Amino acid sequence: MSEKERLAGLRRGAPGPSRGTRTALYLRVSTADQKPDLQYDGLRGYAERAGLDVVQDYCDVAVSGRREGRPRLNALMAAARNREIDCVLVWRFDRFARSTRHLLVALEEFDHLGVRFVSVQDQVDTGSPMGRAMFTIIGAMAELESSLISERVTAGMRAAQARGRHLGRPATPPRVVGEIEALATSTDLSVRQIHKEIAGRASRSIVGEITKRIRARQPAAL
Repeated sequence: MSEKERLAGLRRGAPGPSRGTRTALYLRVSTADQKPDLQYDGLRGYAERAGLDVVQDYCDVAVSGRREGRPRLNALMAAARNREIDCVLVWRFDRFARSTRHLLVALEEFDHLGVRFVSVQDQVDTGSPMGRAMFTIIGAMAELESSLISERVTAGMRAAQARGRHLGRPATPPRVVGEIEALATSTDLSVRQIHKEIAGRASRSIVGEITKRIRARQPAAL
């Protein structure tokens, strides 16, 4: 049935999608030049074969998979939380999730809400026993990914320290520290004003720390 025929049926009073089949499509293309037609056709074809009723589609255009702000994905998640859909259909994991961890968090939320998740190309359907098993495997992979990243960061820091490299924020030059201390001692300038006096050669937070330390030592005025 075409979309036009489906809408015409609704206008004639045909029954709407039954509970359990209300399906949302999520699509994403990385640039404005790309077209989501392949994803649309594949997802709608799958939905028809599986007896799922597509009630809404959400497509983010020219948005990187690693960006936090994807308005249509946010709208999809809101619809799931409002119990407006029963199933989410995507073309591939990488069209939906930014990382393995993001995918796991979303799948855990869908599981809590009782929303089925299907990735057509990855052949994963959380409504099937095999899909449930994949959910467990994805969780294990996310933990492994997090552990490996942590290990690499720790190893990199140790290697840098062994080579005498300073880690973290660069130290403020002693001459600049002396200027800040002098201004904090001999004037009643605010932190913002002292920061301006030293022409921003140290961050405002550093200026504030030094000023607070110096003025705390000074006797209170009589």
